[in-house]
Amino acid sequence: MSVSTSGTTASPATGSPTALYGGQAGRRVTVRDIAAARQRGERWPMVTAYDAMTARVFDQAGIPVLLVGDSAAMVVYGYDSTIPVSVDDLLPLAAAVVRGSSRALVVADLPFGSYQSSPQQALESAARFMKEAGVHAVKVEGGRRILPQVETLVSAGIPVMAHLGLTPQSVNAFGGYRVQGRGEAGDELMADAKALEHAGAFSVVLECVPAELAERVTASLSIPTIGIGAGPGTDAQVLVWQDLMGLTPHPARFVKKYADLAGEMDRAVRDFAAEVSTGAFPTAEHSYR
Repeated sequence: MSVSTSGTTASPATGSPTALYGGQAGRRVTVRDIAAARQRGERWPMVTAYDAMTARVFDQAGIPVLLVGDSAAMVVYGYDSTIPVSVDDLLPLAAAVVRGSSRALVVADLPFGSYQSSPQQALESAARFMKEAGVHAVKVEGGRRILPQVETLVSAGIPVMAHLGLTPQSVNAFGGYRVQGRGEAGDELMADAKALEHAGAFSVVLECVPAELAERVTASLSIPTIGIGAGPGTDAQVLVWQDLMGLTPHPARFVKKYADLAGEMDRAVRDFAAEVSTGAFPTAEHSYR
């Protein structure tokens, strides 16, 4: 059974889009469904996706929200941070995820440098993701300093997912990937979260913050919170799919590995190489006549 943040027992959490929108199959999850799930005390998962094939797998597995994260900078493009990736880098990935899914709400990160300078820049960048890729919402990092951008996007009809705590686009300012929100910084994060809700954000990601703070923020808001390294007290949880599948060599402490895909891939490709070397593959079964 899932448990709401107020401690009351909720309905069974299947993690499926059908559960989130009350059994109405044949349509995508919407931000209204996400809000309704919060009211019912239902917890739900969010997973990153960057291509059509994995998006289809996650969509069919019932993941209600897929995030085309700027984490693609590292897991797709091989950079050591999210900062180098651009709108043009992410657009084709986002379009592929939309095409590969049919039920999930698809959210795209606005990458570093694509929204910070002005509300107009944010609107232009978000509009490209909505028009060219077909995503259903965008995600931005930061608190009160980006309220004008959030308000402009919401006024234009673009759903906004906010992101507080360890915001990877600001990693250089933080001096590395460190827990955020301890001590007085927790009060600042709380104020940011409330301001973002007031500005119209439909949800907020809390990354690498103390579990007690994440629980307090969740209790103080009416919009859903999505945790990543923020303890069990949030409304939802998100992980990078390569982390949860065991492809990342040195994942963060908050990552739980649900599979050893790296080991399976290593075994499979070694078996393939060995059979090619010995002539065991291809056989007549794998040949045309």
